[in-house]
Amino acid sequence: MSTQHINDRETVEASSVAADRRGFLKAASIAAAGAVLPIGAASLATPAAAQTAQRRDGSGNSSQTYTIGKRKLGSLEVSELGFGCMSISANYGPPIDKAQGIRVIRDAYERGITFFDTAEVYGPYVNEELVAEALGPVRNHVAIATKFGFKIDGTNGLDSRPERIRRVVEESLKRLKTDRIDLYYQHRVDLTVPIEDVAGTIKDLIQQGKVLHFGLSEASARTIRRAHAVQPVAAIQTEYSIMERSVEHNGVLQACEELGIGFVPWGPLGQGFLPGKLPLDAQARFDGKTDLRKTFPRFSREVMQANQPILDFLKAFGEKKGATRAQIALAWLAAQKPWIVSIPGTTNLDHSRENLSSINVNLTPEDLREIEAAFAKISVHGGRMDAKQMDQIGKD
Repeated sequence: MSTQHINDRETVEASSVAADRRGFLKAASIAAAGAVLPIGAASLATPAAAQTAQRRDGSGNSSQTYTIGKRKLGSLEVSELGFGCMSISANYGPPIDKAQGIRVIRDAYERGITFFDTAEVYGPYVNEELVAEALGPVRNHVAIATKFGFKIDGTNGLDSRPERIRRVVEESLKRLKTDRIDLYYQHRVDLTVPIEDVAGTIKDLIQQGKVLHFGLSEASARTIRRAHAVQPVAAIQTEYSIMERSVEHNGVLQACEELGIGFVPWGPLGQGFLPGKLPLDAQARFDGKTDLRKTFPRFSREVMQANQPILDFLKAFGEKKGATRAQIALAWLAAQKPWIVSIPGTTNLDHSRENLSSINVNLTPEDLREIEAAFAKISVHGGRMDAKQMDQIGKD
């Protein structure tokens, strides 16, 4: 990127920050006049205030101040915990009320989260639009990640041709109401398009300032290395949790460590299993039209029952640490590497605050050894996704 381009961008960003501040002042003056504002418009915390917020446990009771730290995904600095926006609009059940979705996202920001994850395929499209509305007033204080790569034609097929990437990035920018995407992931690796061509296209978009950082989702270690040789990869997103550890054994985490790439676990709570709040007949209750988990082996009654020892251990261990199952699961991930940033998602305000409070759970080396020893004796049952989904996972 040229020096002139960088200077131009700094000027644009400085102007945008000023516009943000003017927007907040205007909102405050309208509020003083007694007008009705959109949810949270007058109460969004400033970046400094967002770093120190009130801690609440899962029930919303005890409170104390805490500071949310920062982590780096490559050279992209984000809050130590992110927020996955997908479930607000798609894939884990029917979309929730738009106003409630905005409220949950804004509450996460107000409590210090600055890293938000979405994708064009979520909805499709509407999740990006929701994120834009929720974070518009604070756009310059957050990092927004979105993704490309699915055809979105009802087939769930893949299409990462360079010409399509160049088209859909413009569409995502428009929906997100922004001039740049902080982190742009290839959602799934399209084996019909050389990864070097994908990386080269993103490199061009970075040079144009439309994208700031490049990411890959569910890519193999070999693909990661090939892409990184063309355009440095900032982050890899793959399912990773205390019960799903494929990336520890297939070379993906090793590649990230060697190349200085950050790692973003999706499904850090086992796609909703680990908090222990789903009934054994959850799969029978899932809506087949709106919930992908309807066909995932992990959520059959038999597998749910077989995996109960995981929940029993997390509950018992959490009681010793004064934490919930979800908090232990998230704290465990954060303790694995300093460049791991989980993105738990939820439609529930209390669950979001419970997840955030995981940053206060300190797992000592002795705690981590105890967890490992316990899981060495526990068998994890059921595949993480169905055969069709798993066919799109990088294996080359």
